[in-house]
Amino acid sequence: MARGELRIYLGAAPGVGKTYTMLEEAHRRAGRGTDLVVGLVETHGRAHTAAMLDGLEVLPRRTLRHRGSAFTEMDVDALLARKPQVAVVDELAHTNVPGSRNGKRWQDVQELLDAGISVLTTVNVQHLESLNDVVAQITGVEQRETVPDAVVRAAEQVELVDMTPEALRRRMAHGNIYQPEKIDAALGNYFRTGNLTALRELALLWLADKVDDQLGKYRADHGIDTTWEARERVVVALTGGPEGDTLIRRAARIADRSKGADLMAVHVARNDGLAGADPAELARQRVLVESLGGTYHQVLGVDVPRALLEFARAVNGTQIVLGASSRGRVAQLFSAGVGVTTTALSGSIDVHLVTHERAGKGRRARRPPAALSRSRRIAGFLVVLLGLPLLTALLRLGSGFSLAADILLLLAAVVAVALIGGLWPALLAAVAGSMLLNWFFTPPVGEFTIAQGENLLALVVFVVVAVAVSWVVDTAARKTRQAAQAGAEAQTLATVAGSVLRGERPLTALLERLRETLGLDAVTVLDRGAVVAEVGHPVCTSPAEADAEVVADENLVVLLKGKPLQASDRRIVEAFAAQATVALRQERLSAEAAAARPLAEADRLRTALLAAVSHDLRTPLASAKAAVAGLRSADVHFDEHDRAELLETADESIDRLIGLVTNLLDMSRLQAGALGVAPIDVGAEEIVPRALDDLGPAGHTVRVHIPDDLPYLHADPGLLERVLVNLTANALRHSPPGDPPVITASALGESVEIRVIDRGPGIPADRWDHVFLPFQRWGDRDNHTGVGLGLALSRGLTEAMGGDLTPEETPGGGLTMIVRLPAAPAR
Repeated sequence: MARGELRIYLGAAPGVGKTYTMLEEAHRRAGRGTDLVVGLVETHGRAHTAAMLDGLEVLPRRTLRHRGSAFTEMDVDALLARKPQVAVVDELAHTNVPGSRNGKRWQDVQELLDAGISVLTTVNVQHLESLNDVVAQITGVEQRETVPDAVVRAAEQVELVDMTPEALRRRMAHGNIYQPEKIDAALGNYFRTGNLTALRELALLWLADKVDDQLGKYRADHGIDTTWEARERVVVALTGGPEGDTLIRRAARIADRSKGADLMAVHVARNDGLAGADPAELARQRVLVESLGGTYHQVLGVDVPRALLEFARAVNGTQIVLGASSRGRVAQLFSAGVGVTTTALSGSIDVHLVTHERAGKGRRARRPPAALSRSRRIAGFLVVLLGLPLLTALLRLGSGFSLAADILLLLAAVVAVALIGGLWPALLAAVAGSMLLNWFFTPPVGEFTIAQGENLLALVVFVVVAVAVSWVVDTAARKTRQAAQAGAEAQTLATVAGSVLRGERPLTALLERLRETLGLDAVTVLDRGAVVAEVGHPVCTSPAEADAEVVADENLVVLLKGKPLQASDRRIVEAFAAQATVALRQERLSAEAAAARPLAEADRLRTALLAAVSHDLRTPLASAKAAVAGLRSADVHFDEHDRAELLETADESIDRLIGLVTNLLDMSRLQAGALGVAPIDVGAEEIVPRALDDLGPAGHTVRVHIPDDLPYLHADPGLLERVLVNLTANALRHSPPGDPPVITASALGESVEIRVIDRGPGIPADRWDHVFLPFQRWGDRDNHTGVGLGLALSRGLTEAMGGDLTPEETPGGGLTMIVRLPAAPAR
């Protein structure tokens, strides 16, 4: 059965002729042969209105008694039984007498519509729920009878019955609206010219919004993306620069020239986040936009002009306000700029280029914050100026050292400078060290020339390694600082969100409490007609299915099922509805925080990897240098087997260094959401031996117990191998002599657990979370005895594969690290 259609006659005030116009339409339809019945019309003693009922079928009213008095209401049951094509029902916002079928007349109308009966009805603008407080402020009269805006907006047709304030006051003076004894009071109070003018404007603006919604739906249904200038919408583009205030105020003035124009501010963020934008400045500009009656929006896009125009066309924008380019003339020769490109592609949208103080003066480069403090950098330069000459003098005195030893010692000095002062002191140390090596230690001594090609290669390798180490250390320190700042900001946001309303599902808990308090069967919350939360059964999907309805705000409606809502309980339910609005907002904030959590996890993983680089770099670097030094030593002669072994050691060490660089690149991809994690179905019996081989002879002492029927893992083999190498290395470091670690594997539900078990001193349970912090060193011990670096990296990589890494106490003493990963589907 098709649902009936709703046509509403909207007026700015009583007496404008809504009911009369509605009855004229009723006569037209009845004259065309439409089966039409008048369910209820209030004439208020107006003779012209009462005369319009002649010739129409009028349904008798139902009489109800309340507190000893008799009242008449529309007989909904009789009207449903009669089932005409069209029903005329006056005063949509009317509150029915207690004992009626529904509490509100608009609920009666919803039943008629659901029964397939079309309805003609009337309502005044002061009865719209969203305008209730505004009308009270204008007129000084609070309207107790309201109708949800959603009900009126859902109507197929809304017709404004308009009349100028002067004409309405003349009608009042002639006695066409109120009885003679009420005319003077009405003209001096509610029907003042200022009140009527304001109410008329409210009605016109509300209807304009309704029409705009209809136009937007029509454009969307017909795939129209060109701009229709039915209403001015001014879009101002913000970059986060200081010129934003000027642009916002200029756009606001443009919007003010057209009554009812919308002001929209938009910031286009590139894929790398707020690149080139100051978040604090954008937040301040957002407040300015909203204080001027506008709205703030943020969109993502690689091509800023196209993203800006796509947004403008999506909101049917008619004008765009842009700041003149801040780039210098040279930069403009190579690229047209956002303003020029936007103007060229704008089509029918007007573009305003606004000048400002920074126009044409070039962009101010935003210097990234220093990774280390100023005092650390000064200390680094002092070490270069004093330490390198002193080390050179000592090496000259100890003439027994070879060139390879001199290179290693100076390289160690460069690494020390990088750790103390960061990148720039280390770069200076690398250059100075290479010059000192060339002058004092490379034949011919005392000249900046090199006699042998091998010595040149050694110096080049020295400079490259020194610069690489300096860059890695400086980058790790910088990223660690940025990650700490991001973590602090995230914690602040979580604290603010938690102060609104706490609980895992606050809205559901709130509705359950409401249901229990009133003894209801079910409570449902609708947001713009869609169910967003429910408790109990049956769930109501529309107001027509509920026994009572309470409006929380313009979009949110609380539906009650189980029994009619008593008048004494309405205030309680309204209080719950207000809290439901806050709770829903909190849940949506929580959902947004959950969506941002992967980015935070990616940032944490990147920080852990960078922090571990200095830890993992030492062993392969030392091995490679030792192998090269041995090969170059003139004091020791190696046979072919020994030379091959040393070359193999150097090759393996360089491969590990390449692996570290690969991890750094993967970390950058993870930051951009494109980490090359390639999970496949793989057996633990394949990964564990490879990880133990990477540990050398010590790895061969580890005992392994893997069942033959263990399911396959779904993981990235390379990342899992690295995780196991780190965990096993830590276990070997802390295991007592004669009791090596044990690796076991088992299936648990849809997961596979790999346990790395040691019987060392263990870690207190209250400190387990701390071992996963980067650069963590227990008891101020050095990195060779600490446990923090490898574990921080291991947890991040495990979580990137969809698993988790948790510690557990080993029975009898020690620590067990559990790697839990998804099991592969059964084959």
